[in-house]
Amino acid sequence: MMSETGGLLHASVIFLLTAVLMVPLAKRLKLGAVLGYLLGGVLIGPSVLGLITAPESISQLSELGVVMLMFIIGLELSPRRLWVMRRAVFGAGLAQVILTGVLLALGAWQIFGQSWQAAVILGFGLALSSTAMGLQLLAERKEMSSPHGRQAFAILLFQDIAAIPLIALVPALGSAQASSGEGGAHLLQIVASIGLVVIGGRYLLRPVFRIVAKTGLQEVSTATALLVVMGTAWLMEWAHVSMALGAFLAGMLLADSEYRHELESQLEPFKGLLLGLFFIGVGMSADLSLLLTHPFMILGLALLLLALKLPLLALVGRMIGKLDSLSAIKLGLLLAAGGEFAFVLFGLARDNALFDNELHDILVMTITLSMALTPLILLLLSRRLIQAIPARTVPPEYEEVDDHHPRAVIVGMGRMGQIIARVLRAQRVPFVAFETEVDTISITRSIDNIAIYYGDPLRPGVLRTAGAEQAEFFIVATDDPDINLHITQAVRLRYPHMKVIARARNRQHVHKLWDLGAMPVRETFHSSVEMSRRVLQGLGLGEEQIEARLRRFREHDERVLREQHKVYDDEIAVFQTARQARAELETLFESDHLEQVPKALNPDANNKKCEE
Repeated sequence: MMSETGGLLHASVIFLLTAVLMVPLAKRLKLGAVLGYLLGGVLIGPSVLGLITAPESISQLSELGVVMLMFIIGLELSPRRLWVMRRAVFGAGLAQVILTGVLLALGAWQIFGQSWQAAVILGFGLALSSTAMGLQLLAERKEMSSPHGRQAFAILLFQDIAAIPLIALVPALGSAQASSGEGGAHLLQIVASIGLVVIGGRYLLRPVFRIVAKTGLQEVSTATALLVVMGTAWLMEWAHVSMALGAFLAGMLLADSEYRHELESQLEPFKGLLLGLFFIGVGMSADLSLLLTHPFMILGLALLLLALKLPLLALVGRMIGKLDSLSAIKLGLLLAAGGEFAFVLFGLARDNALFDNELHDILVMTITLSMALTPLILLLLSRRLIQAIPARTVPPEYEEVDDHHPRAVIVGMGRMGQIIARVLRAQRVPFVAFETEVDTISITRSIDNIAIYYGDPLRPGVLRTAGAEQAEFFIVATDDPDINLHITQAVRLRYPHMKVIARARNRQHVHKLWDLGAMPVRETFHSSVEMSRRVLQGLGLGEEQIEARLRRFREHDERVLREQHKVYDDEIAVFQTARQARAELETLFESDHLEQVPKALNPDANNKKCEE
């Protein structure tokens, strides 16, 4: 037990040290984080330093990074959003997979002499691209919202969906399971596991998250998020299906849930670390001896893969995705390399006697090399050939589903927050709202159908996943003054450009919010003024007189509030200014009354003035 614990600690220290040293170095050299992870994995792997001698021992752990990435992608993609994007996903994605898969399969069958069964798996496996690397490169280059970035996301999404039937197809084509007659049982396992994910995601997870949210314990919420991802991954592994695909399905079923942003913020730190571990694992698994013994073959196959996929991807992007030429080339460069699902697919093919060990190792090395070359090629071409891509209009289907650019963020959906949300929705102003009371969320969603989510805005991950940095206004409407101050302070620090409108409990609260640079709104002031109007009406004052008095009161109160802000931390000075303000207001009202009395006593003068 001690040796196992020591080995785990030893490996953890090496992985973390590799990430800390290699990624900043790669970023400094403008090579990108992905290449830094890959090179770090090669260095610590058995082929170079040998600090980790058994890369396969951490393969399952490293795959969790891709699993979490796919879960978060699923959270971003509700069924409605997927339907709106159907042309990009099932048009360009389907065309790319079929064109590339058929071409590569024919080449493997006719040129390299593989059996047709092996050629099908080889061709369609190499047609898949790396979702992890593609999205990471887009995020690093801040191109997720660009036309080619959105098209890349759509194609990657279809590839991830297409991996399900491909993985299910391997045992049917392989001699191992086909001869033993277990193909039908395996298919039943796949259907059962997917059915459990769909039923659980739709009917069980929301009640579970509701119960956990009511506890108010952050660690339990984190544990629940991890349980959903890892439990789904375990279920899919039991069925011999890709763990990542199960996580994607679970995420998609929760995409419309009020816990969407909370889940994403909980998993984001784990996803980043484990995704880095995945790339390190890919680098460690690279058998450099093959590169030394067959350098021209490995390099040639990697370049051939890039050379075949790039023009096909560019053609699909140009013809179906309606991209301009430079954007289509960038799309091809991003997705030309092999992907992580090919490792899973080819491993199954080897286990089912479709590939021998040598072919499997060559293919794995080819994919790894193509993934390592992609950031370098992107870097070189970005500097020399693709300096600037003209801005293009985002396709309408993306605008229709783009919920990551709210113009306002509302925190607190009580009485004030709900009114603000209804006004903004009626004005068609995109916004996102957060609340921590589970019952309030359920009622608001069921009655008003407002985009309200569970989440603590003091946690930066929650706001980031909701696209809060894009908003113009941040509205703090909770009924707790201390929480309002903390949220306002945090938002002003993170997003100094944003206008913060905050609910104020009293005058002292107004002063503190002013100090933080917010625009306070007193929660009872306007309603109290309106009640005063009703009282004055009942006393028989005319509407013009009432309006003049209340306008005078509002102006005077605002001026006094501004003056008190200079001394609000001095209690004696505040009391003194308050007494002076009351006396001054009485004097102002009395002077208004005296001005109106002569007019009432001399109606002829008023009539003469009107005639003039």
